[in-house]
Amino acid sequence: MTQDLKEKFHERMRQIYDQAKDECGYTATRFIGMVNAEGGLETARKLLIASGYSEGLTRLWEAKRLDISMEATILQQPWCQLFNESELAIARRKLADLGYETKSA
Repeated sequence: MTQDLKEKFHERMRQIYDQAKDECGYTATRFIGMVNAEGGLETARKLLIASGYSEGLTRLWEAKRLDISMEATILQQPWCQLFNESELAIARRKLADLGYETKSA
């Protein structure tokens, strides 16, 4: 896994924050704080293994915008290359539980 891809993923996580704020009116303060402090990849891994659904995932579900969630993003190319099959399965399950059909790796 290349450092370049990790850096691009970090920027994508920042874009998710901007999209949620601009398109859904949701300011994900805790999410962007984690991304800034720990990096996008580490934040995504921590949120994946956390029990239940994150506040952000719940808010995007309420806004009918799971397509811009961190979980949906990591299932897409090229981001899915940064995660193992177990992590990808967790993202698929969380989205499926909320009725979102993934078009993923």
